[in-house]
Amino acid sequence: MSGTLNKVMLIGHLGDEIKMHYFEGGNCVGRFPLATNETYTNRQTGEKVTNTDWHNIVVRNKAAEVCEKYLNKGDKIYVEGRLKNRQWQGEDGATRYTTEVHVQDFTFLSTKSESLANAQPKAANVSHEQAPTNISTGNETQVANEPEQEDDLPF
Repeated sequence: MSGTLNKVMLIGHLGDEIKMHYFEGGNCVGRFPLATNETYTNRQTGEKVTNTDWHNIVVRNKAAEVCEKYLNKGDKIYVEGRLKNRQWQGEDGATRYTTEVHVQDFTFLSTKSESLANAQPKAANVSHEQAPTNISTGNETQVANEPEQEDDLPF
């Protein structure tokens, strides 16, 4: 294969509220941590082990505003995008590096009632009925009516 591919697909839970940054010209960017888990049983001890990985998620413009409005800490989301590496100078003069997932598509997987259980007062006036919502960072919006599957994530 002569081409290359940079694609990431994650399903996880928000580790914090979305931090928005607005720029001149009306553009904005939202950032939040996303937790994904791996659970297995240790063969020697029989103990159940859960490893959590944290991912830095970046959403831009209208998609960022939608995420800020509807997502809360602990909500489950599917994100699809590409990895980007970034570097900057820290206050101490040291060069710092981070890897981020720049989102191209996402789907809300928590229902509004689950989201309200995780939410702070900002979403208290939201209705209790919602199917998972698929939002593309392009010009299309879709709604999916898929049932929520039960899992044993520690969130």
